[in-house]
Amino acid sequence: MHVVIAGGHGQIARRLTRLLRERGDTVTAIVRQPTHISDVEEDGATGLLCDLESASVGEVADAVQGGDAVVFAAGAGPGSGVPRKDAVDRAASVLLADAAEQAGVSRFVQISSMGTDLVRGGAVPAGIEDVFASYLQAKAAAEDDLRRRDGLAWTVLRPGRLINDPPTGRVTLDQHVPRGAVTRDDVAEVLMLLIDSPAAAGETLELTNGSTPVEDAIAALAHGRDA
Repeated sequence: MHVVIAGGHGQIARRLTRLLRERGDTVTAIVRQPTHISDVEEDGATGLLCDLESASVGEVADAVQGGDAVVFAAGAGPGSGVPRKDAVDRAASVLLADAAEQAGVSRFVQISSMGTDLVRGGAVPAGIEDVFASYLQAKAAAEDDLRRRDGLAWTVLRPGRLINDPPTGRVTLDQHVPRGAVTRDDVAEVLMLLIDSPAAAGETLELTNGSTPVEDAIAALAHGRDA
Protein backbone atom coordinates (compact mmCIF):
# COMPACT_ATOMS: atom_id res chain seq x y z
CA MET A 1 0.00 0.00 0.00
CA HIS A 2 1.13 3.54 -0.75
CA VAL A 3 0.03 6.07 1.87
CA VAL A 4 0.38 9.84 1.45
CA ILE A 5 0.58 11.78 4.71
CA ALA A 6 -0.02 15.54 4.74
CA GLY A 7 1.72 17.18 7.66
CA GLY A 8 4.28 14.42 7.41
CA HIS A 9 6.72 15.97 9.89
CA GLY A 10 4.22 16.00 12.76
CA GLN A 11 4.75 13.81 15.80
CA ILE A 12 1.90 11.40 15.02
CA ALA A 13 2.68 11.43 11.30
CA ARG A 14 6.29 10.39 11.83
CA ARG A 15 5.23 7.58 14.14
CA LEU A 16 2.69 6.45 11.55
CA THR A 17 5.33 6.52 8.82
CA ARG A 18 7.61 4.25 10.80
CA LEU A 19 4.81 1.77 11.50
CA LEU A 20 3.76 1.69 7.85
CA ARG A 21 7.33 1.16 6.69
CA GLU A 22 7.84 -1.63 9.24
CA ARG A 23 5.00 -3.60 7.68
CA GLY A 24 6.24 -2.97 4.14
CA ASP A 25 4.10 -0.08 2.92
CA THR A 26 5.49 2.91 1.04
CA VAL A 27 4.90 6.44 2.33
CA THR A 28 5.04 9.89 0.82
CA ALA A 29 5.33 12.55 3.52
CA ILE A 30 4.17 16.01 2.45
CA VAL A 31 6.06 18.72 4.34
CA ARG A 32 6.25 22.50 4.07
CA GLN A 33 9.84 23.09 5.25
CA PRO A 34 12.85 21.96 3.19
CA THR A 35 14.69 21.16 6.43
CA HIS A 36 12.07 18.52 7.24
CA ILE A 37 12.81 16.39 4.18
CA SER A 38 15.79 14.64 5.73
CA ASP A 39 13.85 13.85 8.92
CA VAL A 40 10.96 12.12 7.15
CA GLU A 41 13.37 10.29 4.87
CA GLU A 42 15.14 8.93 7.96
CA ASP A 43 11.74 7.52 8.95
CA GLY A 44 11.57 5.72 5.62
CA ALA A 45 9.25 8.06 3.71
CA THR A 46 9.76 9.87 0.46
CA GLY A 47 9.70 13.54 1.37
CA LEU A 48 7.69 15.88 -0.84
CA LEU A 49 7.79 19.65 -0.43
CA CYS A 50 4.34 21.22 -0.77
CA ASP A 51 2.82 24.08 1.23
CA LEU A 52 -0.89 23.36 1.65
CA GLU A 53 -1.49 27.00 2.54
CA SER A 54 -0.43 28.21 -0.90
CA ALA A 55 -0.55 25.23 -3.29
CA SER A 56 -3.23 24.77 -5.95
CA VAL A 57 -5.57 21.80 -6.09
CA GLY A 58 -3.70 20.56 -9.15
CA GLU A 59 -0.35 20.71 -7.38
CA VAL A 60 -1.67 18.75 -4.41
CA ALA A 61 -3.40 16.26 -6.72
CA ASP A 62 -0.03 15.62 -8.32
CA ALA A 63 1.41 15.04 -4.84
CA VAL A 64 -1.16 12.38 -3.94
CA GLN A 65 -1.39 10.78 -7.39
CA GLY A 66 -0.86 7.04 -7.18
CA GLY A 67 -1.63 6.81 -3.49
CA ASP A 68 -3.93 4.16 -2.07
CA ALA A 69 -4.83 6.34 0.91
CA VAL A 70 -4.34 9.89 2.12
CA VAL A 71 -3.98 10.92 5.77
CA PHE A 72 -4.51 14.51 6.86
CA ALA A 73 -2.18 14.96 9.83
CA ALA A 74 -1.41 18.65 9.38
CA GLY A 75 -2.09 21.31 11.96
CA ALA A 76 -1.24 24.93 12.60
CA GLY A 77 0.41 23.93 15.87
CA PRO A 78 0.80 25.65 19.22
CA GLY A 79 1.50 29.35 19.15
CA SER A 80 -0.41 29.97 15.93
CA GLY A 81 -3.27 32.42 15.86
CA VAL A 82 -6.85 32.28 14.66
CA PRO A 83 -6.12 32.89 10.93
CA ARG A 84 -3.69 29.95 10.68
CA LYS A 85 -6.06 27.65 12.56
CA ASP A 86 -8.54 28.21 9.75
CA ALA A 87 -5.93 28.15 6.98
CA VAL A 88 -4.41 24.83 8.06
CA ASP A 89 -6.88 22.90 10.19
CA ARG A 90 -9.82 23.64 7.89
CA ALA A 91 -8.76 24.98 4.50
CA ALA A 92 -5.77 22.66 4.03
CA SER A 93 -7.96 19.65 4.82
CA VAL A 94 -10.54 20.80 2.27
CA LEU A 95 -7.77 21.33 -0.30
CA LEU A 96 -6.36 17.85 0.33
CA ALA A 97 -9.80 16.26 0.02
CA ASP A 98 -10.39 18.13 -3.27
CA ALA A 99 -7.01 16.92 -4.50
CA ALA A 100 -7.65 13.32 -3.46
CA GLU A 101 -10.92 13.30 -5.38
CA GLN A 102 -9.22 14.84 -8.42
CA ALA A 103 -6.43 12.25 -8.28
CA GLY A 104 -8.84 9.34 -7.77
CA VAL A 105 -7.60 8.44 -4.29
CA SER A 106 -10.74 7.42 -2.45
CA ARG A 107 -9.45 6.50 1.03
CA PHE A 108 -9.08 9.57 3.25
CA VAL A 109 -8.36 9.55 6.99
CA GLN A 110 -8.44 12.83 8.90
CA ILE A 111 -6.96 13.48 12.34
CA SER A 112 -9.37 15.79 14.13
CA SER A 113 -9.90 16.44 17.84
CA MET A 114 -12.26 15.58 20.62
CA GLY A 115 -14.37 18.61 21.52
CA THR A 116 -15.41 19.66 18.04
CA ASP A 117 -19.08 19.03 18.84
CA LEU A 118 -18.86 21.65 21.59
CA VAL A 119 -18.47 24.52 19.13
CA ARG A 120 -20.92 23.57 16.40
CA GLY A 121 -23.59 26.14 15.70
CA GLY A 122 -21.29 29.01 16.63
CA ALA A 123 -21.66 28.65 20.40
CA VAL A 124 -18.47 28.47 22.47
CA PRO A 125 -18.83 27.09 25.99
CA ALA A 126 -17.52 29.19 28.85
CA GLY A 127 -13.93 28.48 29.76
CA ILE A 128 -12.67 27.78 26.21
CA GLU A 129 -10.26 30.50 25.16
CA ASP A 130 -10.60 32.12 21.75
CA VAL A 131 -7.68 30.52 19.89
CA PHE A 132 -8.54 27.01 21.06
CA ALA A 133 -12.17 27.63 20.14
CA SER A 134 -11.08 28.66 16.66
CA TYR A 135 -9.02 25.45 16.41
CA LEU A 136 -12.05 23.33 17.33
CA GLN A 137 -14.25 25.29 14.91
CA ALA A 138 -11.74 24.74 12.10
CA LYS A 139 -11.60 21.02 12.83
CA ALA A 140 -15.40 20.82 12.98
CA ALA A 141 -15.69 22.57 9.62
CA ALA A 142 -13.15 20.19 8.08
CA GLU A 143 -15.13 17.22 9.39
CA ASP A 144 -18.35 18.64 7.98
CA ASP A 145 -16.69 19.12 4.59
CA LEU A 146 -15.82 15.42 4.44
CA ARG A 147 -19.34 14.38 5.35
CA ARG A 148 -20.64 16.16 2.28
CA ARG A 149 -18.41 14.21 -0.08
CA ASP A 150 -19.64 11.11 -1.92
CA GLY A 151 -16.34 10.53 -3.69
CA LEU A 152 -14.27 9.69 -0.61
CA ALA A 153 -14.29 6.75 1.76
CA TRP A 154 -13.44 9.04 4.66
CA THR A 155 -12.82 8.37 8.35
CA VAL A 156 -12.46 11.04 11.03
CA LEU A 157 -10.40 10.15 14.10
CA ARG A 158 -10.72 12.40 17.15
CA PRO A 159 -7.95 11.63 19.65
CA GLY A 160 -8.18 12.81 23.23
CA ARG A 161 -5.40 14.70 25.01
CA LEU A 162 -2.15 13.66 23.36
CA ILE A 163 0.74 12.44 25.51
CA ASN A 164 4.22 11.09 24.78
CA ASP A 165 4.13 8.16 27.20
CA PRO A 166 5.13 4.72 25.86
CA PRO A 167 2.40 2.96 23.87
CA THR A 168 -0.07 0.90 25.86
CA GLY A 169 -1.58 -1.07 22.98
CA ARG A 170 -4.99 -0.63 24.61
CA VAL A 171 -7.62 1.93 23.73
CA THR A 172 -11.23 3.00 23.88
CA LEU A 173 -12.51 3.65 20.35
CA ASP A 174 -16.12 4.51 19.54
CA GLN A 175 -18.33 7.26 18.14
CA HIS A 176 -18.33 8.96 21.54
CA VAL A 177 -16.05 8.14 24.47
CA PRO A 178 -15.36 9.86 27.81
CA ARG A 179 -12.65 12.50 27.61
CA GLY A 180 -9.16 11.30 28.44
CA ALA A 181 -5.58 11.00 27.25
CA VAL A 182 -4.03 8.83 24.57
CA THR A 183 -0.41 8.25 23.62
CA ARG A 184 0.75 9.43 20.22
CA ASP A 185 2.13 5.94 19.54
CA ASP A 186 -1.28 4.40 20.15
CA VAL A 187 -2.91 7.00 17.88
CA ALA A 188 -0.45 6.08 15.13
CA GLU A 189 -1.23 2.38 15.43
CA VAL A 190 -4.97 3.04 15.34
CA LEU A 191 -4.52 5.19 12.24
CA MET A 192 -2.54 2.48 10.47
CA LEU A 193 -5.28 -0.09 11.07
CA LEU A 194 -8.10 2.34 10.24
CA ILE A 195 -6.56 2.95 6.83
CA ASP A 196 -7.06 -0.76 6.10
CA SER A 197 -10.56 -1.05 7.57
CA PRO A 198 -13.51 -0.80 5.15
CA ALA A 199 -15.82 -0.77 8.18
CA ALA A 200 -14.28 2.53 9.29
CA ALA A 201 -15.38 4.38 6.15
CA GLY A 202 -18.00 7.01 6.92
CA GLU A 203 -17.27 6.86 10.65
CA THR A 204 -16.32 9.61 13.10
CA LEU A 205 -14.48 7.96 15.97
CA GLU A 206 -13.15 9.22 19.29
CA LEU A 207 -10.07 7.68 20.86
CA THR A 208 -8.48 7.51 24.28
CA ASN A 209 -6.36 4.95 26.05
CA GLY A 210 -8.49 2.22 27.58
CA SER A 211 -8.69 -1.51 28.13
CA THR A 212 -9.29 -2.93 24.63
CA PRO A 213 -6.34 -4.14 22.52
CA VAL A 214 -6.00 -1.94 19.46
CA GLU A 215 -6.64 -4.73 16.95
CA ASP A 216 -9.77 -5.80 18.83
CA ALA A 217 -11.03 -2.20 18.87
CA ILE A 218 -10.66 -1.98 15.09
CA ALA A 219 -12.27 -5.40 14.56
CA ALA A 220 -15.24 -4.30 16.67
CA LEU A 221 -16.07 -1.68 14.02
CA ALA A 222 -16.89 -4.44 11.53
CA HIS A 223 -18.84 -6.41 14.11
CA GLY A 224 -20.86 -3.30 14.93
CA ARG A 225 -21.89 -2.89 11.30
CA ASP A 226 -22.87 -6.55 11.08
CA ALA A 227 -24.98 -6.41 14.24
